[in-house]
Parts: sequence; structure tokens; C-alpha cells
Amino acid sequence: MKYKDIIEKMTLEEKASLMSGKDFWQTQDIERLGIPNIFLADGPHGIRKQAEAADHLGLNESIPATCFPTAATVANSWDENLGEKIGSYLGEEAVSQKVNVLLGPGINMKRDPLCGRNFEYFSEDPYHAGKMAASYIKGIQSKGISACVKHFAANNQEERRMSIDTIIDERTLREIYLTGFEIAIEEGKTQTVMSSYNLLNGAYTNENLHLMRDILRKEWNYDGVVVTDWGGSNDRVAGLKAGNELEMPTTNGETNQEIIDAIKAGKIPEELLDENVDRLLDLIFTTEKVYQQPTPRIDIDQHHKLAQQVAEESIVLLKNEESILPIAPEKKVAIIGDFAKNPRYQGAGSSIVNPTQLDNTIDSLKDANLTSIGFEEGFNRYGKKDNNKLNKACQLAQQADVVLLYIGLDEVTEAEGLDRQDMKIPQNQIDLLHAIHQVNTDIVVILSCGSAVEMPWIDKTKGIVHGYLSGQAGARAMLNILTGKVNPSGKLAETYPIRYEDTPAYHYFPGKEVSVEYRESMYIGYRYYDTANVNVRFPFGYGLSYTTFDYGDIDVTKDGVTFAITNTGKVAGMEIAQLYVSTESEAIFRPEKELKGFTKVALEPGETKTVTIPFDDKTFRYYNIKTDQWEVEEANYTITIASSSADIRLTDSIFVKGTNASSPYNKENLPTYYAGDVRNVGKEEFETLLGHSVPVPTWDRSKPLGYNDTIAQCRYAKGAFARFSFQVIRFSYWFLRKIGKRSTANLIIMSVYHMPFRGIARMTGGIINMAMLDGILMIVNGHFFKGLKHFLKERKKMLKTAKEKKMHLAEVGKER
Repeated sequence: MKYKDIIEKMTLEEKASLMSGKDFWQTQDIERLGIPNIFLADGPHGIRKQAEAADHLGLNESIPATCFPTAATVANSWDENLGEKIGSYLGEEAVSQKVNVLLGPGINMKRDPLCGRNFEYFSEDPYHAGKMAASYIKGIQSKGISACVKHFAANNQEERRMSIDTIIDERTLREIYLTGFEIAIEEGKTQTVMSSYNLLNGAYTNENLHLMRDILRKEWNYDGVVVTDWGGSNDRVAGLKAGNELEMPTTNGETNQEIIDAIKAGKIPEELLDENVDRLLDLIFTTEKVYQQPTPRIDIDQHHKLAQQVAEESIVLLKNEESILPIAPEKKVAIIGDFAKNPRYQGAGSSIVNPTQLDNTIDSLKDANLTSIGFEEGFNRYGKKDNNKLNKACQLAQQADVVLLYIGLDEVTEAEGLDRQDMKIPQNQIDLLHAIHQVNTDIVVILSCGSAVEMPWIDKTKGIVHGYLSGQAGARAMLNILTGKVNPSGKLAETYPIRYEDTPAYHYFPGKEVSVEYRESMYIGYRYYDTANVNVRFPFGYGLSYTTFDYGDIDVTKDGVTFAITNTGKVAGMEIAQLYVSTESEAIFRPEKELKGFTKVALEPGETKTVTIPFDDKTFRYYNIKTDQWEVEEANYTITIASSSADIRLTDSIFVKGTNASSPYNKENLPTYYAGDVRNVGKEEFETLLGHSVPVPTWDRSKPLGYNDTIAQCRYAKGAFARFSFQVIRFSYWFLRKIGKRSTANLIIMSVYHMPFRGIARMTGGIINMAMLDGILMIVNGHFFKGLKHFLKERKKMLKTAKEKKMHLAEVGKER
């Protein structure tokens, strides 16, 4: 242990005190031993350190910080160097605000387009997500603080996220849902990992010995800190056994006492606690070193300029019929859509950033080489069709050569804590598009949303430019793309299906009442669409440019693939070349092809560059469930260089010597997986893949509700008071939406509806403890007066204990 001398001086109580937070964002300090507290802050795309009382929902405004484009946006840049630069700027700002651990990046897979937090995640591909995450981590940690990669693992939905059990086969877990984390940890060397809320195959992730001990600690040799997601601890002692050092937020000492009691009862050795304390102390002391130097001053304008550059490289040109873009200066342009004036530039929930400045399209026009004839709002951001606004927009559009129509998803449609209901753009915006098309067919749609949407209206437009959620400088970046000042180079990091019903997890998302079954296995995103030959709107890796690129001279060796790219157009541009690998063997079921490398190349008109994408330890591997390790199948492999997953430019093949492991599958027992058409996998075949029976996906309504049942289940509670309370919650949600308070309504779903009862104790910072929660559950389960009496008794006891503790600390202070 690194800090054995300090640990030997600590009392058992002091050691245990370090295992949970001091308050909502800080760790516990021990002044007599020189152990400071450290500060953790949200920050996947900007620092969110709150100036007022802390909360986890983004209710209270935070200290101003640069709001960079979200991860879903930056993923479209496919630029690791840019990711590292963003990370370094995030690290600088974190240090300036005295933040030790920046809670990001988030790298969960985009299993389903409806996941409400997809805007915060990079990709549907683990290799791509892992590489981008590693670049962020390197940048953040270069400034002396810690990144925190999250949410570990298989947390791919928001509905019932704190209690859902993810049922997934081992190979899919390793190849799809853990590979990104593996790259982030091994290449990025993150010092902190955040466990996810969900269960994984029957055990909460931060208690899951297979995930936390076998894989994270032993296989990946991770020696950093694991912190729970806020309120994500279930059994604190079980979490400690798994190597979960830090529970957040504070529990006012309640779970620390559970650790002390377990050690005194001989349930766990004190040495186990010492190991966890040692790793936490290393995080504390290493991230505090930077604060021995003068606090850096942040160049706000410079950081804003980087946010603009990032947005420019991440914007994706999806359609450019008749070369309507870039827009010539002499063209008369009508700007329509609420998002042009009030930009949708970030997500909602714990990642909300208070930007240092915020560009919008209307105010940025004076610097753009564009002839605007006016602006009309066109539609209500929240609410129904407004014919008055629509008619005014059409009148303006009638006078224009080109209409720039700014549409997308609002802030309460994509948010932490709840999933989207569909993949549609709001109908009032589509009605506006159709109305404008009747008076002017030269329409360019500028999209603002953090994830994939359906586009049945695509034929009504000549151009589509997707800005995603492009941060505080996104509006100016978009104008630079539209006018040709910047050549678009972004490419999609997720597939856009034609309709939601085409998606592989359609029948399995978001699961039943207590579990979600990943029956589609490894076939997510392009892996499914390419293998099952399903047509899509836009493929993975797709994006247009104002120039053209030719590929040639492919050469494949045992170390990698080399080829040439030429800019055959008239303007400078950047091309993202993608390496996909396929096996010619059919012994083991696999997707049609898988991304195994990529590079972004800048080229002047007529310029040719020779590019090499190296192979690595992940290029040919697969996880063998019989040998319980990574293997390489001996076979011929097709090496594909592509401009997107559907735009193949060069192919070659190479024979790879394998590790001689026998096939782990019987093809006859897994016909659907070998075919790759996994939208209707039967229970028996899924259980064959799993190697065991699936758990019952519904709860037993005859049993009393317990700690890990959700507040939503109160509809079935035995207690009349609980059932009434549930109806009040549901009515409040309906009523708030009805009167247009959608953001407030969503908070009910985010913070109440799907929360398990234990979350009441875990998220309130010790205001309500587990003993008091027992009283609440008595009320819920039909024992109103008994429960109320118990609650009041335990509350009185807690207040008395807190008073005694305060007096004791005061006495100790006097003695010192």
C-alpha cells in the first residue's frame, strides 16, 4: 500500500468515514492527518460546479464555464486530437474552479435511439467510443486532476435505471458494452470510474464481483477509484467487497457505520477497508498537488473559439441536393424557426452547463457572408401548432431564394432520467415544413438534437445539416458551414434508421417491469443493419463534403493497412477514413463487419496523402465463452477501407493465424444469431446464448414493496395512502404537461417516479435514513399508523444522535 503509514494512524471510524461523501459533492477530510477533502463535479462537456445549494438535477445555476459540444456531437468529428484538446481545456477550467474529479466522459453504447441520455454518449460502436473517451481523459488528466469514465456498465436506458436488471450474454458484454471502457482505462488511464445504477445479470454493478473484481481489477489491472453514481449504492458492504471506494453523496455516516459493524462482526476483514482507503487516498493526494501552484486564469475567448472549432468539425452535412449549399452571398435567405433565436445547444439534467457566452444565429448574422431578408419564429418550441406564426413564416419564405429552417428536439424531450417516447420531430415543426414547401421548395433544414430522429419529411428539403447539440458557439459554427467558410467534415457516429420499428432492440426496449433482456446480442447499430440487410436513412460513418475524395493503393500487412487519399475537388477538406474487418469463416457468428480503426485526413485541392491505420490487439479478437478469454479465430479476414459503413472504397484480405480455440457455439442451436436478423429472438434461443434461464421479468404483486421497488409500483401497494399518493404524482405529471410546464413535469419522472425506495435515503444526504425509510415502507404496505409512529421515532432518534455528535466534535475541538 502507498499510504500504509497514514492508514496505520487512523481509527476504524476515520477509515470508514472516507468511504462516503462529506456532502453532495465533496469527500470527507481528516484534518489531524492532513487529509483534505476533494471536490467532484459534473462535466462531460463543461464544468457544472453549482454556486448555490447542490443538487443532481441541474436545478440550481452553476458557475459559468465553457459549454463545449456534447459527446454525441464531438463523436461526429472522429478526431482524437480534438478530443484531447477539449479535455485539456476542460481540465484547465476544472482546476480554475478547484475541482479534483471531473465526472466524465460518458461512454455507454447507443443500444437504442430512444435512450434519453444518448446526447451524453459518443457512439453505437465501442471502438470509436473508447478511442474518443481515451482522448478526453488524456487531456483532462494532463492538467493534474482526474477524469471519471462512466457509467460502468450496460446502463443503456433511463427508465427504471436505478433498479433495472440488465440481462446480457458474456460475449456481448465483453465485445460491445465493455470494450469502450477497456480502451478508456488502458489507453486513457483514467484515475476514476463511476459505476452505473443498474443491476447486471442479477447484481448491482458496484457490487458485481465479476465486473468489478474479475474484469476491472484483475484483467484490466485498474488500480484507481470506483465511485457510485449519485444515490447508486444498494448494499454498502457488498460494494466495499467489490472494490467500490467511494459512495456519493453523503449518507450522514449511516453507511459508514454499516462498514464498521461488518468489520467488528467479522464479516469482512479490516484489511479490505484499508485497501479501499489506500486507493482513495492516492486519488486525493495526487489531484491535490495541482493546487499547490497558483490557480490558472482562463482565457474565456480562447475557450469559446475552441468550442466553435469543435462544432465546425462535428457538424454533419446529410443532404445537399442540387448543391444548394454552400449559399452564395447574393442569395436572399429567410431564417425560420425558434432554434435560430433560442439555440438548442446542450442536453438536460446533471450535465447542464451555465455558458460563459452564447451565440445565436440572429445575432451572428452580422459576421456571416449571408443576405438575410428576415426572421420568423414559425412554431412554438413547446406546444401545439400556431397558425399565426406558421402563416408569417410562409409569407417570409415566399420572398426568399433559400429558406433556412431551424428545427429539432426541445430540452425536455432529451433529458437525463427519462427516455424518449418516439423518434419523431414534433408535429408542429413538420407542419411548418410542409407549409413552407408549398410556397418555396428551396429549403435547407438545420437540425438541433442529440440523437437519431426519423425523417419521413426528407423529400421536402434540398439540404439537411445536422448540428447535434453544438455548444455555446454552435450557431456561428453552423453559419460558417452554410456559407462555405468551413467545409463540413463531420460523419455520423450512429446509424439513422428509416423508422424506429426497424431498430434491433425495438421489441426489447426498455424491457419489462424488473429486467431488460439484450436479446439482440452484439447486433446493435450498423452491426445489425449491415448483417440483416436492413435499409437505413443514413449509415454509420456517413457525412457529405463540399469536395470529393478518391481512395487507392491499398496495401495490407500483418501490422496494418496503408492506402492513399486524394482530394479530387476544388476546395480544401477533411476526410474520415474508416477501417472495417470481416471474417470469411462462418464457424462463429459475427456481424457483417466491425470498425477497427479510423483516421481524419486534411487535404488541399488535388493533394494526395498516404495513410496508415495500424492493427492492434482488438482488430481480430473475439471473446470465447468456453475458454473465458479473448481468442483469435484462424481464418482469412477481409480488410475494408470505407467512407462510411455503406460506402466501401477499398478491400483486401489477410490470413490470420489463430489461437486454436474450439468454437463456443453450436450453430443449430442459435440460428437467429448466425443469421443476424435478431428482432424476434425467442426466449429459448436467448437462454441458450446466455447459458441459463432468464429471470422472471415481472414483480410479484403479492409481496410487500421493499427497498429496491420503485415509487411507481405504489399503484399496486396495499396501503391506500400509497395508492392515493401515486395517483397524485401521476395527476401532477399530466397536469403540468397540460399547462405547458413540461420541464417541471419531467422532474417528477426523473427524480420521483422511477426511483427505488432506497433512493429516498441515498439521495437525501442523510435527511431520511434507512430506519426512517422502514416506516415509510410500513405506510406503503398498509400499516399507516404503525409506519408513521416508526418514522417519527427514528427521526427523533436521528436528530438526537446528530446533536450529540455535534456536541462531541465541539468538545474535541476545544481539547485540541
